[in-house]
Amino acid sequence: MTAPQASWDALAAAIAEDARVIGWLSERIGHVFAQAQSLHTTDFRALHAIYCAARDGAPLTSKALAAELQLSPAAITYVVARLAESGHVARHEDPTDRRRVILQVDEPGLDVARSFFGPLGQAHVAALRSFSKEELDVAHRVLTEVIGVLGVFEGAVRDAPPVVADAGPGQIDSMA
Repeated sequence: MTAPQASWDALAAAIAEDARVIGWLSERIGHVFAQAQSLHTTDFRALHAIYCAARDGAPLTSKALAAELQLSPAAITYVVARLAESGHVARHEDPTDRRRVILQVDEPGLDVARSFFGPLGQAHVAALRSFSKEELDVAHRVLTEVIGVLGVFEGAVRDAPPVVADAGPGQIDSMA
């Protein structure tokens, strides 16, 4: 392997590791938020999914939330009930189909999320200020590609039969 290729491989591996660490830290921050709000981790995941769907103009029903979180309808019923009782989520009649109920993050839930995650957003902006627009464009392209790969991988492993591997010494390090 040539030196430039080794350098590229090392940088690509470092970016993959960075993506893993970002995911891990994001999950831990979500756990802290859930704990601070006396929510289950699944409740936080649901709250996040409901917020993102509404932000993207495609609000969720309980059925869609169950599919998004890969939970049973019964489990989602409990999650939505806890979130509604805590004031984080409101249930609204779908104006286009009165049989459906749309889930929406309620104002108290938004206020709590803003107070917790607002400083994180400000820290992100501050951390990125030293980069030019061109550098940020490249970083955005890289992250978009990584997100795409993660989505494809998730779909593939979700649909594949379980794999049990006999990981010998040193094999765990090569899984990244």
